[in-house]
Amino acid sequence: MDTWIRKLTASPEDEDIYIQAAQIICRGGLVAFPTETVYGLGADGMSEDAAGKIYAAKGRPSDNPLILHIADREGLDRIADKVTEKAEKLMQSFWPGPLTLIFEKKKEVPYCVTGGLETVAVRMPSHPAARELIRKSQTAIAAPSANVSGRPSPTRAEHVIEDMAGRIDMLIDGGSVGIGLESTIVDMTVDPPMLLRPGYVTVPMLEQVVGELQMDPSLMEEAAPDVKPKAPGMKYRHYAPKAELTIVEGELAEAAEEIARLAEEKRRQGYRTGIIATEETRRFYHEEDVRVIGTRQDEETIARHLFAVLREFDELGTQYIFSEAFSQQDLGQAIMNRLIKAAGHQIIRL
Repeated sequence: MDTWIRKLTASPEDEDIYIQAAQIICRGGLVAFPTETVYGLGADGMSEDAAGKIYAAKGRPSDNPLILHIADREGLDRIADKVTEKAEKLMQSFWPGPLTLIFEKKKEVPYCVTGGLETVAVRMPSHPAARELIRKSQTAIAAPSANVSGRPSPTRAEHVIEDMAGRIDMLIDGGSVGIGLESTIVDMTVDPPMLLRPGYVTVPMLEQVVGELQMDPSLMEEAAPDVKPKAPGMKYRHYAPKAELTIVEGELAEAAEEIARLAEEKRRQGYRTGIIATEETRRFYHEEDVRVIGTRQDEETIARHLFAVLREFDELGTQYIFSEAFSQQDLGQAIMNRLIKAAGHQIIRL
């Protein structure tokens, strides 16, 4: 399969791109497109055959649910049942935006999309390209991240090309995304609502709107093998580079010293190593393959660059990566959630 790549130019010609992409969606094809979080791999979410192509292209386990993307409230009414008052409040506060809510599904939603569950995950993205594609397609678009399953999520079109060229019909190139981490996911079928995946919409932001939240145990711990995931990112290894990734947690100077020691040990054994650092800690390292991911004073910079840095180490042929740990408060919770899963829960606690 040849993958058609079309670049948005903020000009009238973009209209043709959306029309062509929507036609592919409507005939059951696959289109990768930018959202405010990461690039998504879209198909008609109301077609079992089309949604099945997503699993095949990604190599994704069939019990790992997909998120349905909508452009307006009418789209939600067609796919979700029992929208609670708390859900209404969250939608008023954070939609369109990087928040996914889980509802009981209507019978029209294929079980292929929900991983066999009676619930459906729904998001209304704020990215103008995503919204225009959904409107033009006139359907809910099922769209996980546009990468091979288990790999770091794509934040630039080049990442999508690396993983998906030849597997999908079209890529809409919208440049780099803004947030860099997938959406927050909250289960609204329970009370109090349960956080299933942290993201840009943080726990304090959610609690300010709906009060108490439950926390799913798999946020930072490894899910049991027999758990049926209710949302993406809960069970299987995600976001992982090709290298073995280890997180070192502790006081910054001590953690940096241990990271430098571990990296040097692996280098002496003949391995290529990489270090994930921040602007505050770069001075602690003298190794060549150190990547500054952002500043601890602005966690959004860390979130925006995390997946790109992991992919950069892949391009370098890095075999071992050592990363500092981050705060587990606010956006740091989402950063650590992704790092821990990328590392396969391999953490050294000093």
